[in-house]
Amino acid sequence: MAEFKQAPVGATAGQKFMTWVDNRFPATKLWNEHAAEYYAPKNFNFWYFFGSLALLVLVIQIVTGIFLVMNYKPDAALAFSSVEYIMRDVPWGWLIRYMHSTGASAFFIVVYLHMYRGLIYGSYRTPRELVWIFGCLIFLCLMAEAFMGYLLPWGQMSYWGAQVIINLFSAIPFVGPDLAILIRGDYVVGDATLNRFFSLHVIAVPLVLLGLVVAHLIALHEVGSNNPDGVEIKAGPKDANGHPLDGVPFHPYYTVHDILGVAGFLIVFTAVIFFMPEFGGYFLEYNNFIPADPFKTPPHIAPVWYFTPFYSMLRATTDDMLKVFNVIVIVAAALSILKGKFSSAGKLAILVGTVVLLLGFGAFKFLGVSALSGCDAKFWGVLVMGGAVVILAFLPWLDNSPVKSIRYRPDWHKIVYGVFVINFCILGYLGVQPPSEIGGVVSQVGTLLYFGFFLLMPWWSQLGTFKKVPDRVTFTPH
Repeated sequence: MAEFKQAPVGATAGQKFMTWVDNRFPATKLWNEHAAEYYAPKNFNFWYFFGSLALLVLVIQIVTGIFLVMNYKPDAALAFSSVEYIMRDVPWGWLIRYMHSTGASAFFIVVYLHMYRGLIYGSYRTPRELVWIFGCLIFLCLMAEAFMGYLLPWGQMSYWGAQVIINLFSAIPFVGPDLAILIRGDYVVGDATLNRFFSLHVIAVPLVLLGLVVAHLIALHEVGSNNPDGVEIKAGPKDANGHPLDGVPFHPYYTVHDILGVAGFLIVFTAVIFFMPEFGGYFLEYNNFIPADPFKTPPHIAPVWYFTPFYSMLRATTDDMLKVFNVIVIVAAALSILKGKFSSAGKLAILVGTVVLLLGFGAFKFLGVSALSGCDAKFWGVLVMGGAVVILAFLPWLDNSPVKSIRYRPDWHKIVYGVFVINFCILGYLGVQPPSEIGGVVSQVGTLLYFGFFLLMPWWSQLGTFKKVPDRVTFTPH
């Protein structure tokens, strides 16, 4: 049995209580390791608000979700009317519902900005690969959570959006039709689907999401936070107590620092809730204020805005685009093998993966190899949509730049990142719009640019003249 610590002589009641707790649970130890004695780089800028803001929005979503569940009915005949009941008759129900719906969009805005910060500052590079992978898994979990929650209001767009997305799974060879039925729980989207999605949205996915968030934070605090310079403060000079000179305790410095970000966020968040909760039909589509009608298809079906960049890629995938994509894959593989810093086993894996991918795309049909190329463009559209998310997890091994931060990369690298962001926003806009010929062409070009950014990264990321990275972080006290 471990020896109990004794409270110091003359200790206050609070100190005695914490000593009693610490003898039974490492509360003070955890606080010191993850806040008071966790040293973070002293040169954080506004880009580092978004990690704590993501945690804040997660709490908002959980709390508001609990109150919504108290009055929501997961029944196809009652779901829409129960949402109307929450909005009209439950005291402050309209506020809780709008906080939750606005919070969903706010969550994705914050997470996209958080991921972009990791992208420009190289926060996925050694030794933070696992931190980044946990973050990508959180993003996948968040997408699943949002998709399932989107069906619950049982409005027209909820119903038909779920119908379209679930039907995409039927394009998977061999198991697709059975998988679609398994997800729906029936042959059509109905009461069984609503109950499944409700259970997953309220219980299963949030538990996985919370576990991944904890793992993300533990992994981050194990290796330490990155910074805008990409300098490892743990490898730099330390004081007499072994603390890095380029770091400051997370508490109180960054807990107070983050209050500024929280205040700014809450001002915008509450303004949206009180003055424009639908946000022009982007946060809450107007068709979703109409009860779901299986016999009346809306003229234009599109997912909510945070899925639309990937939905654009799905719609853009045609047989003609696959031919162009074949060329991109071949060029990317050749450059990775010839110019990339991969081991022999890695280069062999790239070669094998490329051949398999090209077989699926039908690149070798002219050789009579058609048995392996039976998948249609719909299936590859689903794969492209999923691959657009999954490819993010491979960033630590795609980036061959000798420096982490964009601050010390060639100036034209900043243009590449800028084009990537603009392209992503254009894809998002086109995903909201009805299909058109010109929109389809732009979406195809945008899809190729998106994948080209990642697949060609082993080559372009090491080109150009790089600036010298300082030995210590650049910081001006203020």
